[in-house]
Amino acid sequence: MTTITLSKSDAAGVKTDAVVIGVVKLGGAVTLPAGTESLNAAYGGKLVEVLSGLGATGKVGEVTKVPGAKPGRSATLIAVGLGSAPDDSLKTEDLRAAAGTGVRAAKTSQSVAFALPAPDAECVRAIAEGALLGRYAFTAYKSGDGADDVPGNLIVLTDLARNKDAKAALERAQVTADVVSQVRDWVNTPPSDLHPAEFAADAVKLGKEYGVKVEVLDEKALAKGGYGGILGVGQGSVNPPRLVRLTYTPRKAVTHLAFVGKGITFDSGGLSLKTSNGMVSMKSDMAGAAAVIGATLAIARLELPVRVTAYAAMAENMPSGSAARPSDVLTMYGGKTVEVLNTDAEGRLVLGDALVRASQDEPDLIVDVATLTGACVVALGTKVAGAFGNADSARDRVVDAGLAAGESLWPLPIPGEMLDKLKSHSKVADLANITGEPWGGALAAAAFLGDFVADGIDWVHLDVAGPAFNDGGASGYTPTGGTGYAVRTLVELAASAG
Repeated sequence: MTTITLSKSDAAGVKTDAVVIGVVKLGGAVTLPAGTESLNAAYGGKLVEVLSGLGATGKVGEVTKVPGAKPGRSATLIAVGLGSAPDDSLKTEDLRAAAGTGVRAAKTSQSVAFALPAPDAECVRAIAEGALLGRYAFTAYKSGDGADDVPGNLIVLTDLARNKDAKAALERAQVTADVVSQVRDWVNTPPSDLHPAEFAADAVKLGKEYGVKVEVLDEKALAKGGYGGILGVGQGSVNPPRLVRLTYTPRKAVTHLAFVGKGITFDSGGLSLKTSNGMVSMKSDMAGAAAVIGATLAIARLELPVRVTAYAAMAENMPSGSAARPSDVLTMYGGKTVEVLNTDAEGRLVLGDALVRASQDEPDLIVDVATLTGACVVALGTKVAGAFGNADSARDRVVDAGLAAGESLWPLPIPGEMLDKLKSHSKVADLANITGEPWGGALAAAAFLGDFVADGIDWVHLDVAGPAFNDGGASGYTPTGGTGYAVRTLVELAASAG
C-alpha cells in the first residue's frame, strides 16, 4: 500500500531512506534549484562539486546517487537532471518526469522524499503524479512478490503543505494515478485472461464501487440492437463481444462529455492476418476502451461537475470458420453499410457503432480514443498521439488539455477527399473500411469515424497507437508495457470544463 503526503520538513532533516532533488544544467557545469539550500549546507556547501565529481551534467533524466551527508544517519541523495531550464521556466512535465525517474532509481528504498521545485499547486500535482506513476510495476504474473521492490511511503516537500489548493492537487494526483495504474493493469493482462466478458465485468465492479452506472450489452442484445460493426469483428472468436455504457451524472453539470473507446482485447488481424511479430503487443488493442473507462471513474471519484457518458466497444478479432471475410458487408448500428475489405481495419468498425450510439445521447462533445493505425505511428512516432476533429476549436481544446496533463497530441487534418475515397472504393456498400491506397491511413481512418458522428455534434478522435504501449525500456514515469495514455487528458478536459 502506497501512501503519499505533503510536508514542510527540511530536505536535509526529513526522515526517509532517500531524497530526490533536481540538478540544472548550466553551461558546462551544474547548479542546484531553489529548495536545496539546506542539503547543500549538509555537504559543507560543496554539493555541486560532489555531483560534478560523480559525473553529473544535468542532462534530462540523468541520475546521480550520492551517499548521505552523514553515512548511516541521513538519506541517500538521488539527483535527477532537469536540463537547462531555470527554476522559473521549469514545466510541470519536467517535474513529473523527474519525480518518476527518481522514484524508479530509489526502488530499493522504502520511503522517498521529493525536494523538487514546488512553488504552486500544479507543480505539487505534477511531482505527486510522477512519483506515483513512476513506482508502477506489473507483478501479477511474477512467481515472486515484486511489491516490495518499489517505495511505499512517498513525501512531497513543499512550503504549501497546508495549502488548500495543494491538498486538492495531491488528491487529484492520487485518484488519477490510481486509475492510470488500473488501466495499465488491464493493458498488460494477457489476452487469455481478459476477454470482452471479463473486461466488461471489471467495469461493472468498479462502477458500483465509485457510483458510476454501468450497462452491458451482450452478444444477444447487440444482435437485437443491430450493432453490426461490433458483431462483425467479434464473430470469429469463441469469446463474444460486448458494448459497455458508463454514465456519471452529477447535479448541476456544466457540460456533457461523451467518451468512446476501442476495446479489441486481442487483434490477430482476423482473416487479414497480421505477422507473428505484429501480434505480440496486440493485447494492448483495448487501451482506448480502458482509458475511457478509467477516465470516467476518475471524474466520478473527483466529483467533477461534468456529465460523462462513455462507451467501450469490446471484441476479440480472431480468424476462424465464422470470421468476417474480406468483401463481407456489415450493416452498422443506425443502418449504414460497410464493405470490409481488410479485416485488420477492425477498430473503426466497432467504433462506428459506438459513435452512432454516443451521438444519440446528444453530448456537447464526443472524444474517441483508439489504438487505431500504424500509419499514425509512422507519422508521429511512439510518444505522440494524433488528434483529429470535425471542429478545430474542439480539437484544440483536447490538445490543450493533453499539454496541461503532460500527454503529447498533434493536430492532424481530415481531408474531404478521404471520405470520398472510402465511399468510392466499395461498389456494393455505402463505404469501404479502407481506401485501397498505402498512404494517409490515419487520415482515412479518421474520415471513416467522422462519418458516424451525428451532424451538429463536436467530435475529436485520438489515435493513440504509438504512446498507449511502450515496447522499450522505462523512462521518467512511463513503464514498459501499458502506459495508461489519454486518461490524464480526458480528466484534464473535464476539470477545465468544470
